Amino acid sequence: MTHTSFDEQLDALQQRVTATKSAVHAAASESEAQLTARIQKAQADLSQSLDSARNEVSAAGTSAKAKWTQVRADASSKMTDVKANIEKRNRKTDAKVAASDAEWAEADASEALDFADWAVGNAQLAMLDAIHARDYADALAKAAANQ
Repeated sequence: MTHTSFDEQLDALQQRVTATKSAVHAAASESEAQLTARIQKAQADLSQSLDSARNEVSAAGTSAKAKWTQVRADASSKMTDVKANIEKRNRKTDAKVAASDAEWAEADASEALDFADWAVGNAQLAMLDAIHARDYADALAKAAANQ
């Protein structure tokens, strides 16, 4: 993997964040039906993304597979929670209960953003480690070739 591929992945991530920000802003003024459709599409996109990532990780080592399994389980659990919360909201009519549900959903969103922030920092550390490891391997190979 080269520095350029990291750049491409970071550019794609930045585009995704920009698209997510636009979607969140648009969702704030959408009807219930539009918002429900947007949530269903986001869940389908996340599921597809998880499947793609799983396929890429399948060739990775045991540690990466274990991490992937936990991330996938967490994402699946979150998707199930969101679906259950939507169904629960559709059955409720009490404004206080709905406001409480909204506060919980906002807290969940905030925690997801905190996790995303951590994930970006973790990705940065992993990329720097990968660059260091590649530079070290290249230096050893060059030294061996010069002997």
